[in-house]
Amino acid sequence: MSTQAPTPSLHGSCHCGAVRLTLPSAPTEATSCNCSLCRRSGVICAYYPLGSVSIEGHPEHTDSYVWGDRTLRNVRCRHCGIVTHWEPMDPVPGARHGVNLRNFDPGLLASVSVRRFDGADTWTFLD
Repeated sequence: MSTQAPTPSLHGSCHCGAVRLTLPSAPTEATSCNCSLCRRSGVICAYYPLGSVSIEGHPEHTDSYVWGDRTLRNVRCRHCGIVTHWEPMDPVPGARHGVNLRNFDPGLLASVSVRRFDGADTWTFLD
């Protein structure tokens, strides 16, 4: 009998399931940011090359919010309101997007190192 914990699923979704996400690989690190948007929404993001995460239900079941320097589109389910990811407004080669790990089994988030980022003031990592 194996005593190893099961590998957390790389499949997640918003609360109602209209937006479904599949990661290409398990993250090893995530970011908790304290900017005015992230601290209010409670997201903890892992980053992937743009287009490498399968996002079903986007854009037909999503709305977006753009603010500040207008470089990122924050995406949420239009039915349940849960933030699913952010993506760049101008997807240049090498661009990445952030995926909200809170939309996955809690074991996935527990398996990564979460770094704290000061997006409210210094734009540096606090750890």
